[in-house]
Amino acid sequence: MTQLATPPAVRPATPQPARRPRRTHRSAYLFIAPVGLGLLVFYLYPAVSTFALSFTEWGPFGGHTFTGLDNYAAVFQLETFWTALGNTLLYMVIGLLTLPIAILFAVLLNREGLRGVAVYRTLFFIPFITLPVASGLVWKWLYNGDFGLLNQVLQVFGIPGTYWVSNPDTALFAIGVVQVWSQVGYYLVIFIAGIKAVPKEYWEAAEIDGANAWQRFWRITLPMLSPTIFFCTVINVIATLQIFDLVYVMSASATANPAFSASQSIVSLFYEKAFVEADKGTATALAFLLMLLIGALTFVQFRLQRRWVHYV
Repeated sequence: MTQLATPPAVRPATPQPARRPRRTHRSAYLFIAPVGLGLLVFYLYPAVSTFALSFTEWGPFGGHTFTGLDNYAAVFQLETFWTALGNTLLYMVIGLLTLPIAILFAVLLNREGLRGVAVYRTLFFIPFITLPVASGLVWKWLYNGDFGLLNQVLQVFGIPGTYWVSNPDTALFAIGVVQVWSQVGYYLVIFIAGIKAVPKEYWEAAEIDGANAWQRFWRITLPMLSPTIFFCTVINVIATLQIFDLVYVMSASATANPAFSASQSIVSLFYEKAFVEADKGTATALAFLLMLLIGALTFVQFRLQRRWVHYV
């Protein structure tokens, strides 16, 4: 008996994705063009120009002379650079204290039955939308050593005051307090939104199992809030490393206030070199080094997020 050959299996044809007309692609590029041009003109081009000009010396009436790494060598030989670098990192550490404070108030404002939550959020958010110059001037008056409100309150309790922004020992921390005060409201709104995104069933199940408020916060709220904390940490570090307004307004200038060098940041040192001393070569080297510092710390944060950030 002759055995018939089995015909080969016919594979179904793989559907080919439909090609979109070129008009659709052109429309997409047209819509992203404003953002792309903005990034190119205001971010990429200045960054590349700063890097290129950091290897040159600027003449008083224009013109550039290539000097190699002389500007970077001059920066590292500046004693004020290392002071400003240490101050900037300290500002960053103080700025990170904003996050636990914002989380605390976010948890308190997220309680059920609490009235006037919108009013509280508005009051916390007002310092953030207030101009840093205005905030710095008000706090500079509060810190005044002769007639400031802070010293008057301390005198009531028998505590001697000081010249807070003129004293090199307290100037940096006084500015750091204002920095935290002005940023809490912004992160508070973000953390409130993050807490509201946590499913209530998790809290209810933990409460049924006998977990108290602290255990529910530590075991449920905080891990579920870790992506929000990571986001806030990244933008907080980037913002505090570029602090300038409060330092400049509250510490005046190096000639008018001897405590200026004790509270000076890298950006304020950049301002002094670029616009006071007209040493634009050193200033551009400072700017590029700050960009490298921000990029390095951001890279480290993204690498470390795998260990403590929990995505659901």
